[in-house]
Amino acid sequence: MGTPPFAGTVLEALLAGPDPVVGVVCQPDRPRGRGLVRTAPAVKPLAQRAGLPVLQPERLRDPAFMDALQALAPDVIVVAAYGKILPCVILDLPSRGCINVHASLLPRHRGAAPVVWAILSGDTLTGVTIMAMTEEMDAGDILLQRQVPIDPEETGGALTARLASVGGEAVGATIAALQAGTLRPTPQPAAGVTFAPRITREQCLIDWGRSATEIARQVRALAPTPSAFTTLDGRLLKVHRAAAERGVAHARPGCILQARREGIEVATGDGVLRLLEVQLEGKRRVTAAEYLAGHLLAPGTCLGAA
Repeated sequence: MGTPPFAGTVLEALLAGPDPVVGVVCQPDRPRGRGLVRTAPAVKPLAQRAGLPVLQPERLRDPAFMDALQALAPDVIVVAAYGKILPCVILDLPSRGCINVHASLLPRHRGAAPVVWAILSGDTLTGVTIMAMTEEMDAGDILLQRQVPIDPEETGGALTARLASVGGEAVGATIAALQAGTLRPTPQPAAGVTFAPRITREQCLIDWGRSATEIARQVRALAPTPSAFTTLDGRLLKVHRAAAERGVAHARPGCILQARREGIEVATGDGVLRLLEVQLEGKRRVTAAEYLAGHLLAPGTCLGAA
């Protein structure tokens, strides 16, 4: 059970393993993009190419869906970024239970956006936890963990892709240990629990009063999507890549100090942020040099101003 590319990578690992995958459950096709074209979840085409039945219920308690899921008779259900909380009727269905591929070292960063929150929090280490699922979100026993260092320049998208690969290997190892009877489930410690809720649009808006280091983390965590953003002359300006610079900015936070090919330097609440790649509303993503070739940004221009 999974929906985005993270789940697709885990599915690929399961398909390459020794045990048969009997079916895939993912979110329904949704309208996406400017044209609102109805688009399949990333995991669906992979499942179809493998000749697997694909179930896409709007409601998990739908009787027709439950009948179809029971007909597949799964021994174990692997869940990887499915996007909905599973009711007991599903958790209790497989004889070996449901196991979750979670992209953090639980109990840290329970919730829907663990990768984003790991970068936002300034973590230098994260990983993957394979967990026995319970009714409480991300609170089940730990079956296996793999640690992964976070590169100082790594984006949320790049880290998610790396963790998906690690998760695919880890869930295969977990299933093998489950079959061999060598698994030793470990209850999660009560200390160290943090939460990583779904990111809202408000959390993507850059607050120039924060430090350059914090804003640089925000840009990395939200890249390539949904992207950190600000405004310029009333138009939305996405910031895809940025770097925190040392030094004191003697200007109001959000004001441009200088605009050069090497980057657009902006004052923050603590330090200077150099914008390296941006995207003006309705335009394509460009480097600072490309943007400045077509736009004049005078020092003193303020980003995020009402």
